[in-house]
Amino acid sequence: MGWIIKIIVSILVSYCTLSCYSTSQQSSSTDSPPPTLESQIQAHINALDAKSSLYAKHLPSGRQIEIRADIPMNSVSVIKIAIMVLAYRDAENGRLNLEERYLLRQQDKRRGSGVLQSFKAGLKPTYRDLVTQMIITSDNTATDIVIKKVGLERVNIMLKSLGYKETRLQGTLATRYRKRWEALDPSLVSLTDLEVFERGFPSDPGAEERKFTLNADPNEWLGRTTAREISLLLEQIHTGALSSQSSRDEMISILKKQKSISRLPQRIRLQNVSVAHKTGDSPPTTANDVGILYYPGGPTVISVFTNENKGDFVNLEETIGLIAEDLVKQWH
Repeated sequence: MGWIIKIIVSILVSYCTLSCYSTSQQSSSTDSPPPTLESQIQAHINALDAKSSLYAKHLPSGRQIEIRADIPMNSVSVIKIAIMVLAYRDAENGRLNLEERYLLRQQDKRRGSGVLQSFKAGLKPTYRDLVTQMIITSDNTATDIVIKKVGLERVNIMLKSLGYKETRLQGTLATRYRKRWEALDPSLVSLTDLEVFERGFPSDPGAEERKFTLNADPNEWLGRTTAREISLLLEQIHTGALSSQSSRDEMISILKKQKSISRLPQRIRLQNVSVAHKTGDSPPTTANDVGILYYPGGPTVISVFTNENKGDFVNLEETIGLIAEDLVKQWH
C-alpha cells in the first residue's frame, strides 16, 4: 500500500512542477512589453542588405521615428520633387508659364523611366504636362527639359535659401547616362545627348558592376538628400509653406497620381489611404520612396531610402510597404 502512495505523491509533485513552470513562462511572456513601433520598423529596415535610412513624422501629434535620418543618400529621382517646387514658384511669380508648349526634339529624349522617349519628335506638351510626367512616370526626358527651363543652379539656390544643407540637384539625366559610357571608355565623354540616347545603356559583362560603383559615388549622383530633409520638404508642400494654396493643391494632386505603387502604397492603397509620393529607382541597387500618407488620423510624412542594395530587390519594395502599413496602423 505504501508504494502506491509514493507513486501518487511522485505524480502530484511532477504535475505541480510542470504547472508552476508553465505558469511562470506565461507570466514572463505576459510581462514582456510588446515591441515598439520604432523597434519594429528598425528591424524591418535593418534586415535589408542595403545602405538605408528613414524618417517618419505623424503631423497631427509630432511623433517621429528617425533611423540614420541625417546621412546623405543617393536620391535618384526623388530630387525631382525640388524641381517641381521651383517650377510652381516660378509660375507664381511670372517667370514660367505652365501652359506654354515645348516642341519635343529628338535630342531631348532620355532613356530610363518615362513615356516621352517613345513619342515622335514634334510633340508639343505644356510645361504643366512635363512637370506632371516628371513626377507620375518619373519621365527623364521631361525632367531634363524642365531643368533646362528653370535652371539647375536655381534649384540649388532655392534649396539653400530654404535652409536645406544636404539636398541638392547635382546634374542632369543626360550627364549621368553619359557617365556610364565614359566609365566603359573615357573617349566616349564627347558623346552628344542624341548619341547617348541612341546607344541606350552599356550591356557588356562589366556594366552592372560599373553601375553599382557609380551609384555608390556621391559625386556621380543625380541628386542628394537626407530622409529628414526631404520629409521636411514634403511637410512644407503639405502645409503650403512653399507656395500659394492653389499651387500646393496641384503639387499634392500630382504626387497622388504617381504610377509606381509597389512600395509605400503596396499594402495600404486599398485600406482607405491615399499616398502622395515620389519614387527613386536604379534597379537592382536603389529603391527609394518618399511621400505623405493621407488617412483618418493622419497625415504622416515618410521617407525611406535604400541604396547600394546587394540583396533581393523585390524584398526592398515589400519592406517599404510593410513600414507604411505599420505606421498607418499605429499612428492615428
